[in-house]
Amino acid sequence: MGNIGKPLPVKLLCSIIYGKEPFLKNVFKKLETDIGEIELVSDFFIFNHTNYYTCEMGEGLLRRFVIFKNLFQRDGIAKIKIITNNIEELFASNNKRQVNIDPGYISLENFILFTTKNYTHRIYLEQGIFADLTLIYEKRQFNTLPWTYPDYASLEIREFLKAVRENYRIEIKKEMQNENS
Repeated sequence: MGNIGKPLPVKLLCSIIYGKEPFLKNVFKKLETDIGEIELVSDFFIFNHTNYYTCEMGEGLLRRFVIFKNLFQRDGIAKIKIITNNIEELFASNNKRQVNIDPGYISLENFILFTTKNYTHRIYLEQGIFADLTLIYEKRQFNTLPWTYPDYASLEIREFLKAVRENYRIEIKKEMQNENS
């Protein structure tokens, strides 16, 4: 029998797909109010791997990542998806989203997204939220899986997430040293 332990905290982030820049600062403020202090907002990535959101949000969509400053415990973290769904509704216009917010986290082992949609590789967490194992970290890089969305499979996004993971790794190392001091 294995001993039950507490997993390391994770680095929470949100992937934000949007078409109109002007209201994005208000989305960031709402994320800070409802979730926590933002450490970093990425430059934009062109969102052109699918037209899934085009009917709802228009053409020329972009993606930015918001990285939160504090580390998060994994217990109860599924509630973040409920919060981001509420923020999407808040900024909707004529029953159409103006922003899509996909929360997830980086651990030393992988990159997980939260979703409300079940599928064969998704694990139910709680409150109607599933965990999607999107990328795994091995051999010093994030690697794709057969179900990884094409945009997350792009080298550009995987390299960005790798840099976030490296900062997280350093942060975890310092935290563990402080606990052992």
